[in-house]
Amino acid sequence: MNTDPKYYAVAEATWPAAQKHELGPITLRNGMGGGSRVSAATVRGQVTTGDLSAAEAAMREMGQAPLFMVRDGEDALDAMLDESGYIVKDPVNLWSCPAAQLSDAASTLETTYSIWDPLEIQREIWASAGFGLQRLAVMDRVKGAKTALLGRKDDKPAGAGFCAIHDGVAMVHALEILPFQRRKGMAGEMMQQAAFWALENGADTLAVLCTKGNEGANGLYGSLGMTSVGQYHYRILPNGD
Repeated sequence: MNTDPKYYAVAEATWPAAQKHELGPITLRNGMGGGSRVSAATVRGQVTTGDLSAAEAAMREMGQAPLFMVRDGEDALDAMLDESGYIVKDPVNLWSCPAAQLSDAASTLETTYSIWDPLEIQREIWASAGFGLQRLAVMDRVKGAKTALLGRKDDKPAGAGFCAIHDGVAMVHALEILPFQRRKGMAGEMMQQAAFWALENGADTLAVLCTKGNEGANGLYGSLGMTSVGQYHYRILPNGD
């Protein structure tokens, strides 16, 4: 599968690192505790073992374990990292569909909402899933159109999510459903709300990232008619901290 590079750009713009800088052919990111996606280094072109060593030292100085994102076509990088002791971490699927495809279920407007700034209940739902202040800071850093999704079911809070737009693509992040509200169709309704919001804010495509190991979420996105259009994985150096 060849991933359209625009989706990598959308992922970065809608879930940005706190800082990034270039070290030779390697782009380093300081995620400030916001997770792998905002902390992983990426490469441009050829990389030497010397470049790799310098990047590892720089990541350790930032208080981060050496971590790289490996994108489609970066087989040489993948092999170099493997030979250097890096192991695969969290392979990711990228799902996408026309936003209009999910915008015809008007009933979701009765159970889901788009709100910015996030309400306290949304923050509490994220916190219950392990999304702390560092990830909320990632949301705050996003430039341009963005929203926090809220779901309610049976007159009670059910879920929270985040969605932002870049280059005509609305990407959903941090979609979490409370345990007692799962298996009620809430996640699908929240994706539909994201599609409504995307169209209202000038985006014609809806996208979401999902680790390949999350079989339930991958099944959901497939059932919504979304298509797997890309992938990537991380490689992390064990005991690299």
